[in-house]
Amino acid sequence: MTAIAWTTEPLGEDGLLLRLGSSIDAATNQQVHALAAHIGRLRPEWLREIVPAYATLGLFIDPEHVQARGHSASELLAPLLARLDPTNAASVPAPLLPVAQIPVCYEGECAPDLAEMARYLELDEGTLVARHCAALYTVAMIGFAPGFPYLLGMDPTLAMPRKASPRTVVPAGSVAIGGSQTGIYPSQSPGGWQLIGRTPIRLFAPDRTPPALLCPGQPVRFMPISLRDYHHACAGAADA
Repeated sequence: MTAIAWTTEPLGEDGLLLRLGSSIDAATNQQVHALAAHIGRLRPEWLREIVPAYATLGLFIDPEHVQARGHSASELLAPLLARLDPTNAASVPAPLLPVAQIPVCYEGECAPDLAEMARYLELDEGTLVARHCAALYTVAMIGFAPGFPYLLGMDPTLAMPRKASPRTVVPAGSVAIGGSQTGIYPSQSPGGWQLIGRTPIRLFAPDRTPPALLCPGQPVRFMPISLRDYHHACAGAADA
């Protein structure tokens, strides 16, 4: 069993970053989620958040605990990290999560960059959509905006550079490709990724528990739907 190795970096007064690598790849990300699960099993009540990213893991402690103890987060977390067995950490799988089925419309106004992307990749649009839907993705991390899932697992033949001039407005629910990654914009925002589809599903809702629909480590599949079904789903959500 290959042990998980990491280095540490301070994140202000109440956080510590464990760095497992510097690249975007599935193997390192799996180690991040395995280590997060391992720490979760030993989690003291004052460890407020465990935040996985592509190749790092953020640990944040209760600020009141920092003030009460008079030590930095690095000092307070040192005993916990000393208890971690790097080999055991590699053997602790992330929790089994249900596959999130995300309906996506790859037609009309929902897919403003699909035709251009198909020409760039020398694919017909149907093949591009089929390849995008065929993969089983994993939420590598949540970031950029609340609820934005960065997804690993995309067919490498679909890699596409980001737009030279980012849009000032990207509609909520837009499914996009940027480089070798795909993701979903949970809310209206600026963005430079290629927009190839849109989902009627609300990915982030502050009044929902938890607010984010997807979580790190969760598997995701895209299901193509028609433009008519997309508008029908949007109308139903507005009436709910």
